Amino acid sequence: MPSAQLKSTCRATLSCIAAVLLCSWTAPVSAAGDVKPVRKTSKPAPSAAAEDPYEGDPFKSLPWGDMRREYLGGERAVFDERVTVRGPAFAEDPMNVPVTVSVVGLKDIERIVVLVDRNPIRRVLEYQPMTALPAVSFRFKLEQASPVRAAVRTRDGLWHVGGTWVDSAGGGCTVSGATRKDGSWTQTLGQVSARLFESSPATTEASPVPGGGAGAARLRLRVMHPMDTGLVGGIPAFYISRLSVRDAADRELLRLSTYEPVSENPVFSFDFPDRLAGGLRIVGTDNNGNRIDARLE
Repeated sequence: MPSAQLKSTCRATLSCIAAVLLCSWTAPVSAAGDVKPVRKTSKPAPSAAAEDPYEGDPFKSLPWGDMRREYLGGERAVFDERVTVRGPAFAEDPMNVPVTVSVVGLKDIERIVVLVDRNPIRRVLEYQPMTALPAVSFRFKLEQASPVRAAVRTRDGLWHVGGTWVDSAGGGCTVSGATRKDGSWTQTLGQVSARLFESSPATTEASPVPGGGAGAARLRLRVMHPMDTGLVGGIPAFYISRLSVRDAADRELLRLSTYEPVSENPVFSFDFPDRLAGGLRIVGTDNNGNRIDARLE
């Protein structure tokens, strides 16, 4: 058979096959006899979380996702205006940056974790209020401009996160403190001074602490300690790791875990809903096993 005739025959055969297939196809029919349109299948649209590398972070900080997994156990977190973090817009002294964390309108609070995104050591402090109010003030070291966050875990397992941006020239984590430089820390290590105010100043501040009132109280205490980060050559990490405040009946009122970024000779302020009768005892330890034990009568 000539080549041209063979090609013509093949084309005719293929056309017949296509016509048969088209005639034999039946569109889907409903129970009522209506022909249903055929819809094309498509892949599901990617979730918003998958599209957002910041996981909804208002600061758009890339470390946030890793921080949530490492320090919050990967549990669900929401950004919540009821968690307030107050600090300076610019930290003039990066070794002593004041910060106040307070929580308004949240119940069943288990603990509060303070984190700094751009510090070489991101976890600063963990606070369990117990019978105290969910508020704490202290100072910390800042290595560079960064979001400063407080993550509050409630009993339902949800983390509520608030924060603020603090700008700084930086370097606070990689410089020795004054008592380390002059050697005086050896004479004062572990010494505690404290004062109890009968009415909490938190009731008159711009962000009042819930539960504070005329009968409220504030405890301010200082513990002498160099709080070395371990990031200065030849000086290993040396810091207070645990503090606990107990009443006269040895009932624990609050518990605090502190880490390297807390400032040298740290000062903490805690608020209570009621006045504290009797004496208080402050106990704790540092990462080298040195014990802290003091009484406030």
